[in-house]
Amino acid sequence: MDKKKYERPVILKQQSGLMNKFGSATSTQPMTDIEGVPVAELAAAYGSPLFVLSEKKMRDTQQQCQRIFRSRYPKVQFAWSYKTNYMNAVCSIFHSEGSWAEVVSEFEFDRARHLGVRGEHIIFNGPAKSAAALEKAVRAHSKIHIDHFDELYELIEITTSLGLKADVAIRVNVDVGIYPKWDRFGFNYENGEAREALKRIAASKTLRIVGLHMHIGTYIMSTEPFRVAVSKLVALANWLKQQLAIDLDYIDVGGGLPSHNTLKGQYLQADETLPALEQFADAITAPLFELESHGDAMPTLILESGRALVDGAGYLISTVLAVKRLSDGKRAYVIDAGINLLFTSLWYKHKMVPAQPTGVMREQANIYGPLCMNIDCIQEDASVPALKKGDRVVLMNVGAYTMTQWMQFITFRPAIVLITADGSPHVIRKAESLEYVMSLEEIPPSLRSLSA
Repeated sequence: MDKKKYERPVILKQQSGLMNKFGSATSTQPMTDIEGVPVAELAAAYGSPLFVLSEKKMRDTQQQCQRIFRSRYPKVQFAWSYKTNYMNAVCSIFHSEGSWAEVVSEFEFDRARHLGVRGEHIIFNGPAKSAAALEKAVRAHSKIHIDHFDELYELIEITTSLGLKADVAIRVNVDVGIYPKWDRFGFNYENGEAREALKRIAASKTLRIVGLHMHIGTYIMSTEPFRVAVSKLVALANWLKQQLAIDLDYIDVGGGLPSHNTLKGQYLQADETLPALEQFADAITAPLFELESHGDAMPTLILESGRALVDGAGYLISTVLAVKRLSDGKRAYVIDAGINLLFTSLWYKHKMVPAQPTGVMREQANIYGPLCMNIDCIQEDASVPALKKGDRVVLMNVGAYTMTQWMQFITFRPAIVLITADGSPHVIRKAESLEYVMSLEEIPPSLRSLSA
């Protein structure tokens, strides 16, 4: 029989209802398994740190979002945001659920084509499309969202030289009361720039206006900005129909829906403060019924959600390397996952739970990564139970942007494991090795003798 860990006796103040001066609950339930696979077995088989993704959670979340939006608007199409997580297995899951691809670079465009996504099912966003990338998109009959006038003129030249027509939309930036404004992308609505761009496109013989696009920001915590933005796109769409006799195929409202992560600076947890997805759907779809198009002529609503669909499906298993006391007496833990793997910890308070049973009481502690940098702090003042060297912990809601923004720095990047719908773990990206990291390097002949 294992000897139980000693804990000093305490009295816990309990109070029901809203948050109170005694804080939130003090007990911590361990996460001993992920989708039925023991955390200890995953770490033993694939190493620590280790990213783990759940196929079931991704599919459930996507299907839930589809139900919510399609019950409010007749024509809805999701487009998976590649920049959020472009692991091939992840993209394939969302494509199999019917999502198109939304890409913002030639690199992402090529990934989508490599996965077999049809050209007409690729939405090409972004402010820095090269001439070569635009030509690929034109030849593939993809939907090109024009960001600025220089891109517009270049696209006209490309389509004219190819003798091909391109389906295009413009990105529209609108004032929705969020500051600082996201006005570096696209054509402005308020100053008339968007209308001017549409007039020039309509005058072109090789471009066809098929949609309007917006993306008002990231992790939007209120429904009102979406309602305001969509209302302005609807007004622009009605102007297009009245003045230029153009009926749109779609209105693309971009992404920006929040996940269940809590931002730094928030007192209450995200689950307690964010609107429900149904409320976001109401705000987005309600203005669309002010369109002058009706019935089958109504444009398709496109959503480019990424974070809200995949964040909750990601976990990061890590191991406690050391337990320390800082100069002021505060407890600190060093774990084997740093900000090179969890860049999102710079703005999120990722929930961290033990992967084995622990004591009842929690203590405020700093969680540090293994890097030799003072900024390598995963979280300050995290409320965690007493841990010891060798204990496993699981950081939650890490499916979005971690695996596209991570970097190889001081340590190797770890493996990524997908737990498939049948509960089986599969490596979808191998852990890095020295040979892999050095494979693109070359030593000049004059220096080779020094490395011998």
